[in-house]
Amino acid sequence: MSIEVKVPELPESVADGVLLEWHKQVGEAVSRDENLVDIETDKVVLEIPAPETGVIQKVMKKNGDVVTSGEVLAVIDPEATAVVPYKITTSTGNAPVKATDATPTTSPAVRQLVADNNLDITQITGTGKGGRIIKQDVLDYMANSSKAPDAIKAETMAMSSIPVIDMGDERREERVPMTRLRARVAERLVQSQHTAAILTTFNEVNMQPVMDLRAKYRDRFERKHEVKLGFMSFFVRACAEALKQFPIVNASVDGNDIIYHGYYDIGIAVSSPRGLVVPILRDVESMSFAGIEKTIRDFGTRARDGKLGLDELSGGTFSITNGGIFGSMLSTPIINPPQSAIL
Repeated sequence: MSIEVKVPELPESVADGVLLEWHKQVGEAVSRDENLVDIETDKVVLEIPAPETGVIQKVMKKNGDVVTSGEVLAVIDPEATAVVPYKITTSTGNAPVKATDATPTTSPAVRQLVADNNLDITQITGTGKGGRIIKQDVLDYMANSSKAPDAIKAETMAMSSIPVIDMGDERREERVPMTRLRARVAERLVQSQHTAAILTTFNEVNMQPVMDLRAKYRDRFERKHEVKLGFMSFFVRACAEALKQFPIVNASVDGNDIIYHGYYDIGIAVSSPRGLVVPILRDVESMSFAGIEKTIRDFGTRARDGKLGLDELSGGTFSITNGGIFGSMLSTPIINPPQSAIL
């Protein structure tokens, strides 16, 4: 009996998605819960796992297709035998190396990167779902190697923020389609400027007491909690206290009504290779400094890998964005609707 692989039910705020990449092809074996295909929405990248162990019998959609909730993506035959065993082959010099059953699961792009640089894939730690090795893992491995050329280190740093395209010395252009996330962010920011009366104000704050506290407890904090004590935890807690004192800033507008929120969910703007995302810290008034720092670090890692969940990007009563990491002295961020303010 054949089993259909379908697009999961998408939230009301997400109309459709784009099929990014198939990790298995027709005739290949697949294990239950193994990632089959990635679908990009305007918020996150969804991994679609295999519902059952078997062999890919038919693929209904190709890379780049727009898909909606419930559409059939592929058909799995749980009783069939794979035409060709799905094994990873890397090369060391000119001699091929046979993959074993212990070889980690990877995408074709990752296998090509490993082969091109004569790497031992078993030495690379995977941070993807189920220990899967992603491209960033390979780049990180090469960057940390003592033999890594400067070009590889530069590529690794670039991938952590904004992709860089080397155009050389020629007068040429390259057209690259926007990700659905970037398009959605642009749409929402323009909408915010058109529908909200935005006022930006700058105030000087004496940060010396915070810097003194951080210097005094930084090492002890890191040893105890295994995370660095940054400035963001101070900013988040300060915002939570300020929002308690000024509830109107924690409110949102809905038509002719003002909705006052009795909770403090702060969005943290995070730059990723796919675009800007704003995951939400829930109930920050009850979070510890360590909890805030660990969660923000986790947001950054999973934003880079496209692993944030839809529920983590929904809601929020206030936002914080840090332009200082890009060298900014002052900036004028745009309010994230339907919120009333952003720091």
